[in-house]
Amino acid sequence: MASSASPGDQDAARALGLRLTGTEAGQLADRLTKGYTLTSAVRAVPSGRRAEVGALLRDTAPASRIAVLRAIEGARSTPSAATPLWTTPGHLARSGPLTTSLPHLVDRARQSVTCSTFNFQRTSGLWNALRGAARRPGVAVRVYIDTSAAEQSAPTAHDIAAHLSPAVVLRTTVFDGRMTRNHAKFLVVDHRFLLVTSANLSWSAENGNVEFGVLLDDRNLAEAVERQVRDLEDDLFEVVR
Repeated sequence: MASSASPGDQDAARALGLRLTGTEAGQLADRLTKGYTLTSAVRAVPSGRRAEVGALLRDTAPASRIAVLRAIEGARSTPSAATPLWTTPGHLARSGPLTTSLPHLVDRARQSVTCSTFNFQRTSGLWNALRGAARRPGVAVRVYIDTSAAEQSAPTAHDIAAHLSPAVVLRTTVFDGRMTRNHAKFLVVDHRFLLVTSANLSWSAENGNVEFGVLLDDRNLAEAVERQVRDLEDDLFEVVR
């Protein structure tokens, strides 16, 4: 921040840096750049922190807000580290953690979990792990599922939404005259840890198939994935109510 910033501006900027993730700071900056009002812009932040973040932004000089938010976005970046995750019959893989370790990662979430899958079954270890995360204070859970897959077998989209409440569950919708298929399979925890995997959320994918994924500790990439799928929501997904 420029040296001419007032002490109040500097205090507000420090407080924002402690309370915002890089993803949230970037989304706020994007919205303010597009001309959103401050009240509309802070909807990028989970409801439990909106009032506090809004107050801190109001304490920041209007000319400095976007620069402060971009600085937070950049400061939250971390060097990437990659770990392979395997599923094999008999848990034969020895080169990294197994896909069955993912519930433990979700159990440690303290800010957010974003999950996308084609097929979500009650037999998945994440069925209850995501439910637990959604019910922890301060943890925002967002799940993307495929409508056709949910219609063809239990649990249905409404079953999933009810089980994971108060998480936000979104299903694919019609685009350009045809139903969208969601084959994106990823998990993001705390806007930092990103798993990209071939595995659906089911017992067979987590225990019996041959599946491969990569777990990345890369805040920039994790937040970029979350931002992209949020940008797709208006065209390709609808909230399950």
